[in-house]
Amino acid sequence: MPQDSGPWSWRRKPARFPALTEMAHRNKGATSKSSHSKKKPAEEPVITSHNIDSLGFQAVDSNVPGLSQVILKKLNMKSYDEYKSAMDGKKLGMDFGIRTYFDMFQKMEDTFKFCAECKKLPDALPDPRSLRRCKRCQNVYYCNSECQRANWPVHKKLCKKLRLVALDRLVEWLVFTGDIPFPTATWTKRIHEVKSWEDWFSMQEHLEEKLRAILTGRYMNILWANVGKPKPEEGELLESVKRLTTDFQSRPITIGLALHAFGINLYTKPVTVHVIGASHIETLNTRVTDYDELTRVFPGHQGIEVVMVGVNVVDGPIMRPPLTAFGPRGRVYLSSYKSLYPDFWESQVETHQAARPDLVVGFHPGLHACLDVMEGWLPTLLLLRDYKIPTLFTLYNEQELKYSLKILTELETQITGYGANPFASLKPEQVYSNPNKSPVYCSAYYIMCHGLAGTPDEPDMGGLDGTEDRGE
Repeated sequence: MPQDSGPWSWRRKPARFPALTEMAHRNKGATSKSSHSKKKPAEEPVITSHNIDSLGFQAVDSNVPGLSQVILKKLNMKSYDEYKSAMDGKKLGMDFGIRTYFDMFQKMEDTFKFCAECKKLPDALPDPRSLRRCKRCQNVYYCNSECQRANWPVHKKLCKKLRLVALDRLVEWLVFTGDIPFPTATWTKRIHEVKSWEDWFSMQEHLEEKLRAILTGRYMNILWANVGKPKPEEGELLESVKRLTTDFQSRPITIGLALHAFGINLYTKPVTVHVIGASHIETLNTRVTDYDELTRVFPGHQGIEVVMVGVNVVDGPIMRPPLTAFGPRGRVYLSSYKSLYPDFWESQVETHQAARPDLVVGFHPGLHACLDVMEGWLPTLLLLRDYKIPTLFTLYNEQELKYSLKILTELETQITGYGANPFASLKPEQVYSNPNKSPVYCSAYYIMCHGLAGTPDEPDMGGLDGTEDRGE
C-alpha cells in the first residue's frame, strides 16, 4: 500500500471502534505526514475497569454474531488484545495484508457485509457472494429479496440518510490525506455572534475555490478509482466535504464555546484545557496543528495549551510532555499523556509538572454505557467537582443527555448549562452493527458544570422530549 495512503476514522460511537485502514495508515502511511515522538510516561497505566473502546468492539457480536472476528481476520489478527496493541502503536511492523488502495477500500467494505434483516455473515450463507447491497443507500446488505422486503418498513425511513453515511465514510479518507479540512480564515465575528455552521462557512474566504480544489484533487480521484462504487454527483461530494469539515472542526470550536460560556479570558493570560478520557478518537494520526481553529476563534490570544489525557491515547506527534511554562503567544500547543486523569492530576498537576486547567472537556465520556464505565469515571467527576474546575461534556442524543444530567445531579455537581450544541458535527454516524437505527451526531448536546451544587434540586429536564431532525 502506498505510503501516502490514509485511513478512515471509525469513531467511538455506539458499538463502533477503529478499523483496519487506520492500522494500515499507522503501519505504512503515518510517517509520510510527520515523525512520531518516542516520549512516553515512565509507567504504563493499569486499566482496572472496562473502557468504551473495548466495550464497543465486543458489542458488535451482540447484534451480528461473529462480526468482530471478521474485522480481526481482515487485519490478519487473532484477538482484540493484538488489535489494541496495534492501535497503541506497539506493532508498527505488523503486516495487515493491505497492498493497494483497492485492497484497503475493499477490506473496509467487507466489514459492513452482513444481512441487515437476519444478521447473517457471508460465510453463513450457501453462497457467500449472494449478499446484495441496497441500490438506493449503497450502505446496507441483504442475503435475499425476502429479507430486503421484510426489512423495508424500517429501512425506508433511514435509507436516504444512510446514503449520506456511506458517502461520508469514503470521503473521510481525505481527512487523513490532509485534503480536509481546507485552510480556514480568522473569524470576522466574535464567537457569540456566530450561531451556526452556516455562519462559520460564510466567514471563509474563497470557499468555492477551496472546496473545488478538494473535489478535483489527486486523492479524490484515487478514491473513486478504487472503491468499486459509482462516483456521486459533484453537489453530493461538495456537501460531504462540508459535513466532514464540520466533523473535524467541531471539537476545537466546542472548546471555544465552553471557554466563552465560562467567561475565561484568553487575552489576559495563557489558558490550559484538559481533554479527559481521550483515546484513539482524539489522538490517532492527530497533527500538532489540528486545534489551530482556536486561534482563528480568538486571534491575538495569550496562548492555549490543550492536553489530551487518557489510558487509550495513541503514540504520535502530539505525544509530548505538557507545558511547565507558558507557550508562545497566539498559538495552540497540543500534547497528550497516557494516564487515568486522577493519576495525571496527582503526578503532574500537583507536582507542577503540568499546569492546572482553566477548563476540562470530555468528548462523549459514555457515562450511560454501563456501571463499570460509570465507576471508572467516578474519581474524575468528584475531582472536578471538588476542585471546582469548569467542565464541559458532549453527548450524542437527548437520552444520553438526560441520563448524564441525572448522574451529575446525584453527585451534587452544579449544572451551569446544557442543551443542543450549535457546532455539533453534521456528519451522520450509523450504529455499526445495527445500521437501521437512527444515526447520531458527534457532540450533538453538551452539559456544563462547575463545582458543588448549592441546592440539591434537579435541573428541569421536561423540555427535552422529542427528536431533533437535522435534515437530510
